Amino acid sequence: MKKGVKYLLTSAIGIGLLTGCSQGAAPENSLQTEEKVLAAETQPEAIAPHKDLNQEPIPLKIERVGANEVNVEMTSQITDIEIDKGKFYKAWTFNGEAPGPVVVVNEGDTINFTLKNMDPAIPHSMDFHAVHAAPSKDFSNVKPDETGTFSYPANKPGVFMYHCGTSPVLSHIANGMHGTIIVKPKAGYPTDKEIDREYTIIQNEWYKYNDLDDFTNGVPSHVVFSTKALKEGDPNTNGDTFTLKDNPLLAKVGDKVRIYVNNVGPNEVSSFHVVGTVFDDVYIDGNPFNHYKGLQTVMLPASGGAVVEFTVTKEGSYPIVTHQFNHAQKGAVAILKVTETGEDDGKATMSH
Repeated sequence: MKKGVKYLLTSAIGIGLLTGCSQGAAPENSLQTEEKVLAAETQPEAIAPHKDLNQEPIPLKIERVGANEVNVEMTSQITDIEIDKGKFYKAWTFNGEAPGPVVVVNEGDTINFTLKNMDPAIPHSMDFHAVHAAPSKDFSNVKPDETGTFSYPANKPGVFMYHCGTSPVLSHIANGMHGTIIVKPKAGYPTDKEIDREYTIIQNEWYKYNDLDDFTNGVPSHVVFSTKALKEGDPNTNGDTFTLKDNPLLAKVGDKVRIYVNNVGPNEVSSFHVVGTVFDDVYIDGNPFNHYKGLQTVMLPASGGAVVEFTVTKEGSYPIVTHQFNHAQKGAVAILKVTETGEDDGKATMSH
């Protein structure tokens, strides 16, 4: 049996088992789903229902409906993502982005979460690392072309990963279903009044397309950074090797810059470092109680987050890297351009 066919059979069986465990015997339509997946024997580059599918990204919907209650609506969908110049990945995504859009809520909020599964073939789900939940109920599967709604509290501040939790979880994360949720602390951070600029940086890995063996035993072909908009007008990119080099983030001489950083993996650690500066303040996992000062590099396990803050004192290009330079060589580099005015002066930047 070919490796691609073996993986597809395993995936189909896993989907059937998941459905059976959570809802009793597999219904007829789940068998039809398995047949659709198995039909990909002749299309190893993508399962048959995804082969010609490229769904337009749908914006995140987030609405505050009370002092401590927020509605969040997201989609699971199949969208082509350019991960290197001219190289596209038919990603399994949240809202047509990989990583998905950043979700920002407040400490103490109840999140009413809705997932619309636009994938015609595969169940998907949501695992928010930021909440207290019963995973078997609150992170349960939403079937193809169906919608699920769940509620849970976000009682701890920080920078957390979210991802699809459907088995095999590794396939769903590695195919693109990952992102970051920020829970803002009630009392803020002690350095809030000092901050001039805020950005997010998310690190993720790409492997051979939809290859569970490579996800499990291989090494990533690309390790990449993206930035996600914290507010309207902020830059918002997918995880690729080039955008944050060609279109650098900006700051002004003297600015204190805050970065919400998250390593969504799925497998590798990140040694987060900004060349040319030292971190004034670091909050591990984004929790204000985990406060460190004067760090050069922040180690982030797979799923780990942090808030890092630093001051830029001179004009120039400040590469943002993982100091595991085999991964920087594979793409995990962004540029922060610092100018006298904080605007892009059009000059060339250096990179790593």
